[in-house]
Amino acid sequence: MKNKNMAVPAALASMICVQGGASLAKRLFPTLGAIGTSTLRIGLSAIILFLINRPNLFSFTKKQWLYCFIYGLGIAAMNLIFYLAIQKIPLGLGVTIEFVGPLFLALVLSRKLLDILWAMLACAGILLIVPWGSGTIDTLGLFLAFLAGAFWALYIVMGGKVSKVMDSKDAVSTGMLIAAAFIIPFAIWDGQLTKITPLLFAQGLGVAILSSALPFSLDMVALKRLPAKTFSILTSLQPAFAALSGLIFLQERLTGFQWLSIACVVMASIGTTVFSRKH
Repeated sequence: MKNKNMAVPAALASMICVQGGASLAKRLFPTLGAIGTSTLRIGLSAIILFLINRPNLFSFTKKQWLYCFIYGLGIAAMNLIFYLAIQKIPLGLGVTIEFVGPLFLALVLSRKLLDILWAMLACAGILLIVPWGSGTIDTLGLFLAFLAGAFWALYIVMGGKVSKVMDSKDAVSTGMLIAAAFIIPFAIWDGQLTKITPLLFAQGLGVAILSSALPFSLDMVALKRLPAKTFSILTSLQPAFAALSGLIFLQERLTGFQWLSIACVVMASIGTTVFSRKH
């Protein structure tokens, strides 16, 4: 029971780490760009997790390798595309739009009417936060945030599957290695990593720890003990954490109407979590 009760705190701690790391990462964009920063994050995270967990790669079955491959692809695409998105739009807005992926997944997996009502409330919040027709938000940034959300849903599904067929530490370590292998060619093409200095490397290491090494490990703890549906809607707290992080660290201010829309998403998350625990 004690291990089961750690699932929700682990998911919340993961979100705090991710959004704090995203704020730090965005400070690196002017020098390294979104691709360079994402590669530094994924690459260093892969090295850290591999050295700590030391997975025995030669002991994996074909099924385990397949799941790790798809899981790693989801990690690489989710992170790279999301960084490209928040390079163009505010962090809080980007995370809220990205949440359409987990939200859609939650709707697909819902079996009770109340689950659908909570998900629809979160959907209303997402629709309200987008400044439709204002012309002040980069359209490509919005599209990239939606696309990142699709890979976020893939990450949730495969994280749940891979954690059932192998040790969670081995899964997340191997997934990060595969993600690094996917993203490195983009960094070579981009060429921004040649601008790395010792200070930028240290900042990138902080991003790697906060945004990947810690949260992906914490996610595995949560995904192993929570249904994908519950985890999906629980992560709707991400927009609130992102908006606060953007405000505190990046001075990115949202309107009162946009904060209200984030509140809708958070209320949906709380309602779903309470209902899931109750039943």
